[in-house]
Amino acid sequence: MSEAPEVRPPVVTPVRVIIGLCLVAPFVAMLWVGSYAKADPTFIGIPFFYWYQMLWVLISTALTMTAYQLWQRDQRARAAQKGGGAK
Repeated sequence: MSEAPEVRPPVVTPVRVIIGLCLVAPFVAMLWVGSYAKADPTFIGIPFFYWYQMLWVLISTALTMTAYQLWQRDQRARAAQKGGGAK
């Protein structure tokens, strides 16, 4: 009459926390204007304010790619776990 409830993996996993941090880090870095609102040091004649932001374009790309790869791996693992548990 009573069936055991289906055990589901937690929604918040360490991998998902890392994914979230990868996606939030660029926003925090860009919103914290006081950390980069200065002219020195210059890099090949470009003030810090500008090259710091351009550097974050590259960093954001790398972090987004990392988050995507982690998400894909997490989804494959969850699908395999779900498929493996049903057999």
